[in-house]
Amino acid sequence: MATDSSSNELLVTWYRERIGDPATEDEVMGYWIFVLGALLGVLGILLLIPSEPASSIRGWAIVIAALGLSLLLAGSIVRLPLREYSSLLVLAGVLVTVGGIIWFLVAYPDNWRPQSSPIIVVYALGLLLMTVGGVFAPLLTTRAEEDVSKLQDQLDDTIADESDLASVIDDLRGHIADAEADEEDLARELETLRAELSATSADEADLAAQLRTLRESQARFELYEDAGGEWRWRLRHCNGNITATSGEGYTQKHNAQNGLASIRRDALGATVTLIEEEAQLPAEDDPFEPPEDRESQATFEAYEDNASEYRWRLRHDNGHILADGGEGYDSRANLARAIDSVREYVGPAQYLRFDPTAFEIYQDNAGEYRWRLVHRNGNILADGGEGYSRYHDARRAVDRIQEDLDSLDFEIYEDNAAEYRWRLSSTNDRIVADSGEGYTERSEAADAVERVENYAPDADVLDVTPAAFEVYEDAGGEWRWRLRHRNGNIIADSGEGYADRSGAWNAIDGVKRNAPAAPTEDI
Repeated sequence: MATDSSSNELLVTWYRERIGDPATEDEVMGYWIFVLGALLGVLGILLLIPSEPASSIRGWAIVIAALGLSLLLAGSIVRLPLREYSSLLVLAGVLVTVGGIIWFLVAYPDNWRPQSSPIIVVYALGLLLMTVGGVFAPLLTTRAEEDVSKLQDQLDDTIADESDLASVIDDLRGHIADAEADEEDLARELETLRAELSATSADEADLAAQLRTLRESQARFELYEDAGGEWRWRLRHCNGNITATSGEGYTQKHNAQNGLASIRRDALGATVTLIEEEAQLPAEDDPFEPPEDRESQATFEAYEDNASEYRWRLRHDNGHILADGGEGYDSRANLARAIDSVREYVGPAQYLRFDPTAFEIYQDNAGEYRWRLVHRNGNILADGGEGYSRYHDARRAVDRIQEDLDSLDFEIYEDNAAEYRWRLSSTNDRIVADSGEGYTERSEAADAVERVENYAPDADVLDVTPAAFEVYEDAGGEWRWRLRHRNGNIIADSGEGYADRSGAWNAIDGVKRNAPAAPTEDI
């Protein structure tokens, strides 16, 4: 036993010094089983290469390689935080493969028939058991109930006396609500909590970690009055990101303060519920409104790129790039006008929603009203091809397409540049819509027609006045935003992608907060 214990400690020490701190002992054991399997597999292959058919060396090479493969798979699975039945399946799989290997030793070489030997079936069955235990069983089951049960058992073991638990929670809530407590008072409260929790066998290290988190918070609550005269609160991280908001406004300042205090008091013990639906966009009747009296925490940087074009970017004080222009300008005057347009439009800009497509009605540089059918990934599926002098004429054109799409005729043709395009004609042979772009293959144009037929009848109609934020998914699967003027020009864009849609919306709010009052600095 002493030898086994010292060997195990040595393996843990090697793992910690060369790889990192393990979460469990199974992680260490699984790694060294994996290493042993890899070494045996390589050794078996090296012995197999020079061996003669039906020789003893070849037999041992096959045994070593087969055992190495079994340990290689088992070690990879043992490292995972699996439940007991999965571990039992892995152990059973290892035993079955070892049984197959022993059978091979008995049968080789006289009774060994690689083409139809049941030994291979037995060995494969062992690998299958390990695969089921390590892959399919965890994917087809859930840990939610087991985790809840374990958490309940831990709470039952940690706090036996219900009255003591109530006292501890009340003290902790009071501590969180008292934001003005100084460091000395906090230390005394920490000692009091330690004494009370030690009587119920509480884990002191976990408590200390939680209180250190409270003491060293990287965020602060902000209380402000919005443009509508209502009081709101938000929780801002030190990097400027908004991590939580009140969601609703309060008519009285003290009501907002009470709501904020409730969050500080109740959030620590709140459970987490996963709602499996797509994150919602900002409400139409409650868009983000940056406070008017707040100073900007960002700066517009004007610079000249390698192509001698003038560009801008909006950089937060923490160094993060919030937005950039996406295009260059031939003079500093044009660059200054571009920055001024961002300051003017970014605050009141609307949020456009694509579900998954929408018609945009906008005014071009010539003052004519046009429409386009835009997918949420940013692609323009169709446009009208002509401008209208009045807004309601463009809107009527969209309504006719949505109502009469079944009676209109799609035509796919090849243009002078050998690209395939489509156009939509009415009964009087008038062109009412076209693809707006060419495709290299006829099948691509046919797919575009199918998308228009599927999306156009139910697409919402959005009025871009004067500018709006669009959030879309790019070809790489990342979410981006752009600020589009009603004339179709892109005023600003995110410059980088985000892993989820909510990240893009948070980035937009950061631009709305900081861009209107941001100064300009020449780089």
